[in-house]
Amino acid sequence: MEAKIGNFFDSVAAFFGGGDHIPWSDRDTVSGCEREVAEAVKGASDELKSESIMRLSWALIHSRQPEDVQRGIAMLEASLANSSSPLQKREKLYLLAVGYYRSGEYPRSRQLAEQCLEVCFSLKFFITYHSLQIAPDWRQALTLKKTVEDRIAKDGVIGIGITATAVGLIVGGIAAALARKG
Repeated sequence: MEAKIGNFFDSVAAFFGGGDHIPWSDRDTVSGCEREVAEAVKGASDELKSESIMRLSWALIHSRQPEDVQRGIAMLEASLANSSSPLQKREKLYLLAVGYYRSGEYPRSRQLAEQCLEVCFSLKFFITYHSLQIAPDWRQALTLKKTVEDRIAKDGVIGIGITATAVGLIVGGIAAALARKG
């Protein structure tokens, strides 16, 4: 019996706790990436600058600090139009989806994850057509999309529960008031 009660409380804690498997970055990682970008800007090749900026974007998006996440989103959105390859576009869309997920903007996150998967599908078709050996299946985007959809569903259930509780309290209050009068 105790095991069943323990399992119940574990499942309730998991339900309210989130439980995504998206990694976090710490302040030291963000600082290191910022230094790397500053050094790359001083005279590195465009490719090295681009790679450093992508690493910084990753670190910002995965930060626990909301202002870092917002900065990462802004950097990625500004650079999305300049993506030179479908692989870069896919990476940026995925990171944007993670950023919006971290910001609590779940519908936007789902939309970006779906766009990322569309790029993956187009890339897979291109690679198959040209007989290349790169496998563009991207389970990360699929996992993120499912995580976002689960979170949207969970938020809906919580919202319904809160609404039902509020309605119950109002009805109970009205019933109590009527009982006192009668």
